[in-house]
Amino acid sequence: MQIRQSERKRAKIKMALQGTAGSGKTYSSLLLAKGITQGDLSKVVIIDTENGSADLYAHLGAYNVLQLQPPYTPENYIQAIEVCELAQMEVIIIDSISHCWDELLDFHSKLAGNSFANWAKVTPRQKSFIDKILQCSAHVIATMRTKQDYVLNQKDGKYIPEKVGLKAVQRDGLDYEFTLVFDLDIKHFAVSSKDRTSLFMGKPEFIINEVTGRKILAWCNTGRLISENDNLLTKIEACQSVQELLVLYNQNPKAQSELKPNFEKKKAQLFALTNPQNFNPNGQFNYN
Repeated sequence: MQIRQSERKRAKIKMALQGTAGSGKTYSSLLLAKGITQGDLSKVVIIDTENGSADLYAHLGAYNVLQLQPPYTPENYIQAIEVCELAQMEVIIIDSISHCWDELLDFHSKLAGNSFANWAKVTPRQKSFIDKILQCSAHVIATMRTKQDYVLNQKDGKYIPEKVGLKAVQRDGLDYEFTLVFDLDIKHFAVSSKDRTSLFMGKPEFIINEVTGRKILAWCNTGRLISENDNLLTKIEACQSVQELLVLYNQNPKAQSELKPNFEKKKAQLFALTNPQNFNPNGQFNYN
């Protein structure tokens, strides 16, 4: 364990836009992406699950589209993100991630046995998808559909449903994973419901435009430039098996000497989880 001084590093924005159908999520995402890329939409790609709706705004510029076909599994989303990363896209718009949750709910409903216990087969798949978004090398803008949420309140001895606002079609609490979340209403006005940038929290509702994206880009570029080793450290921590860690080590020969202690520490953690009775805290990571 080591205490260090806090340090602001440059970042890739991971944000979400949530709203009902017709609230302008796709169009607003493209305007944000245009600002983030300083007008160069050739560096923007939309992973489209909305039946070709991504092509409706081609007049904005020559952005790219990856048409994702059913089934909308977390694994297919992850593969699509990796394709976009390999193409060196600067902004990836995922429109939308609600289909992924619908697919997982359908998968869960078809599992035999205890419904509560079966979530253990769903949660790791959802987590892998969200981790892929958060660790993506590009800026990511995800859209989520919302629906009216209700609660039952007792009145005069009867339970009456009452509206309590809009609820995103995704797993509860997912919005906390993002750095920035905009809620869009049917008139296309946006307000931030989650904002770690402090650029929009507490501000009046507004219409998203290209300037909004430029503000976000300026925030992302404030701080120390993240090195390749910084990104590699994040990938080390994300490894879920010794084999995965070994593959990552072999793929990065230039960093092996400097980051070997980090690899060994992570290997020891993974080894302890899978073989606690054999764990030797003084053991070394044999890469050969």
